[in-house]
Amino acid sequence: MKQTLLVFSLLFSIFTARSQDFIITKYDIKPDSTKLNTVAIQRVIDQAAAQGGGTIVIPRGTFLSGALFFKPKTKLKLLEGAVLKGSDDIKDYPLLPSRMEGQNLDYYAALVNAYKVDEFSITGPGSINGNGLKFWKAFWANREAKAKLKQPSTNLEVHRPRLVFIWGCNDVVIRDVKMHNSGFWTTHLYQCRNVLMENCDIRSPFRPVKAPSTDGVDIDVCSKVTIRNCYISVNDDAVCIKGGKGPTAQQLPGNGIVEDILVENCSFGPSHSTLTLGSESIHARNITIRNCKVANTCPILRLKMRPDTYQLFENITVDNITGSCGSVILINPWKQFFDLKGSTEKPFGTIKNITISNVNVKAESFGTIEGNPNDTLSNFVFKNVTVTTKSPVLQNKYKDVKVENVTVNGSPLRMN
Repeated sequence: MKQTLLVFSLLFSIFTARSQDFIITKYDIKPDSTKLNTVAIQRVIDQAAAQGGGTIVIPRGTFLSGALFFKPKTKLKLLEGAVLKGSDDIKDYPLLPSRMEGQNLDYYAALVNAYKVDEFSITGPGSINGNGLKFWKAFWANREAKAKLKQPSTNLEVHRPRLVFIWGCNDVVIRDVKMHNSGFWTTHLYQCRNVLMENCDIRSPFRPVKAPSTDGVDIDVCSKVTIRNCYISVNDDAVCIKGGKGPTAQQLPGNGIVEDILVENCSFGPSHSTLTLGSESIHARNITIRNCKVANTCPILRLKMRPDTYQLFENITVDNITGSCGSVILINPWKQFFDLKGSTEKPFGTIKNITISNVNVKAESFGTIEGNPNDTLSNFVFKNVTVTTKSPVLQNKYKDVKVENVTVNGSPLRMN
């Protein structure tokens, strides 16, 4: 009997510890947008992990922090009016083994980091604000200086933190949270499985200072990711499929396929593209975007075809999209940071089984389908598409593009 009671007591303590809330203001952390609270908040996370897990709760107010690292069985919750504000000093984001732009390398930690934290969650309705203005200004100043010297510049020269980096985590939920003003990519998912992003508001500005490379959601070597009922407007790609780049990218262990991705019931404001495959992507399949509204001047679907990378894009579905956009489709060569790394390989891309259906939009142009010389395309279908545009012709160089009930300005689609 005593043994049974002891086991029950132990199980009860484990359960209650795991479900415990750790409200940071109970640990002498006060809302102050000018006082750096990194060490104090991290101490709360560590204490929660040591006690078997729990939810780190950010109450109403603004709390300034550098990089935070969540541990197994810990979660993050931001209450109404709560703002977790990122430091704008890169010294507050340690340099660590990481992943950026399709490469495994040392890079700076994000504001919120989770590594191998299964069942990790970030929930709102509060905000995570990257406070990225200083980083954006430094980026553009560097680019302008390089341009005057007629030198190229890369995205990694000015050191900038991401907002959220989740690596190697399964069964992740990001719900009801605002994610704004990231210094670099907003949400980076790497080597994750079973992720739900729901009812999130993801934004970065175009003015008065453009927020460069602030992708909304980067899905990098992941499977079974759902993005639902979100609003995304960023100064780069809204949803971007990653996975690796380079002539031997498919052979490197850190790279891989992205598959079984669903984007539904979302609204997209100004961005560079609504759904992009590339610019670091070697294999993507079973990607669906459906029942979404667009209000921007960018492509609905964009495939960036790298001439230095073997790429396979298959089973892509775009269905029931309404609103205004730049184009329905954009497939073109993408030579940014082209590098064969001394290889004699001659990479090419393969595009197959793409369906764009039930689209009704006002667009700047219908679109372009023109990859690199050795790229191939098969079974590309437009079905039940209605477009109003001043540029009504689809620029297309492939034979296997099928059209069924597609009208542009009230007339059948023409292709060049």
